[in-house]
Amino acid sequence: MVLKRPLHPMPAFVRDALEEDGLMASYDARPAYQRNDYLRWIASPAREQTRRKRLDQMLDELKRGDVYMNMKWNGGTD
Repeated sequence: MVLKRPLHPMPAFVRDALEEDGLMASYDARPAYQRNDYLRWIASPAREQTRRKRLDQMLDELKRGDVYMNMKWNGGTD
């Protein structure tokens, strides 16, 4: 899948958190648009506290597996 939006690089603190929590495979299994949106959303705030809160939300959603950006997500199946 080719994204039409600009691609956002993964910050080291996001990679570290995914690896530490054993969630890299869950992250990689998400569609490209979700991975890219998460990275932009997490890295964009100026305040570290906001970035951390958003990172924690992404990690929780990956653990749950059925949520994307606080919305129910069925893994791409209808």
